[in-house]
Amino acid sequence: MIKETVVFALTSSIELAKSIVKDLGIPLGKVEVHHFADGEILVEPQETVRGRSVYIIQSTCTPVTESLMEVLVCIDACKRASAGEINVVMPYYGYARQDRKAKAHQPITAKLVADLLSTAGADRVITVDLHATQIQGFFNIPIDDLTAVPMIGYYFKKKNFPTDEVCVVSPDHGGATRARKLAEILDAPLAIIDKRRPKPNMVEAQNVVGDVEKKICIVVDDICDTAGSLCAGCQILQDHGAKEIYAAVTHGVFSHDAINTIEHSVIKEMVISDTIPLPPEKAAQSSKITVLCIADMIAKTIEAIENHDSVSRVYDMYQPH
Repeated sequence: MIKETVVFALTSSIELAKSIVKDLGIPLGKVEVHHFADGEILVEPQETVRGRSVYIIQSTCTPVTESLMEVLVCIDACKRASAGEINVVMPYYGYARQDRKAKAHQPITAKLVADLLSTAGADRVITVDLHATQIQGFFNIPIDDLTAVPMIGYYFKKKNFPTDEVCVVSPDHGGATRARKLAEILDAPLAIIDKRRPKPNMVEAQNVVGDVEKKICIVVDDICDTAGSLCAGCQILQDHGAKEIYAAVTHGVFSHDAINTIEHSVIKEMVISDTIPLPPEKAAQSSKITVLCIADMIAKTIEAIENHDSVSRVYDMYQPH
């Protein structure tokens, strides 16, 4: 079935897509993306998609709106070229944090993006660690929300920390479910940082629920944007007697001075996935960042979909042998 599949990479996820097709054993589909002087975008597949299963790989990261528009135009091009099925692989789903009306007159942009993808002609969406799992309900088409937590757990298991010294920490109450999954994988207790956020990208960390004294703390979250919130929380852990502090997030957005903030924080190592590419110039700014590749997980998901198999089996590779 895989030979009838074509994978296109748009501008934000080219390196990830190359790794995915290598795992699949198929060539990367040829597509041209043009950005005109006036800001318009043209996407042209350079090979036939008629009757084929198409996978468009693109994280809607910076520049978010351009990345999203590339996806929509590519979907339309494939639909008009009679593609059999159009699957959007969006490892990082931009606008996911706008998932509710926090106050009057605000939009729910995460729902708008879901509607745009469906209306353009997408038949399925594959993403990784949505900011809120409820966003799946915004779609009227199948959506596979993968998670990097088993991969992160596998990475930390290989460090062979003393079991009784590890503690998994959620940076807030909203991330407790995600942190609990990692805690179960590592067979470790769970702690939660109780914090208040007076305005976006600013935080007043308050207290810690749970025992972190003399513990190796692993703080897990879905997104690291400016890193202010994360680093403030980690400082609170150190103030409460934590022995070592590691951070693990799926999506390293790293806006503004985030890398420098991490480098000068109490975090010993920052583990991220490559849902969002980390530019070499940013990577060079910190020795603390480790990037895990999710290509194998996405490739196995594509294989499972094409072979009508269970997608949940993709996590088996992170189980102890």
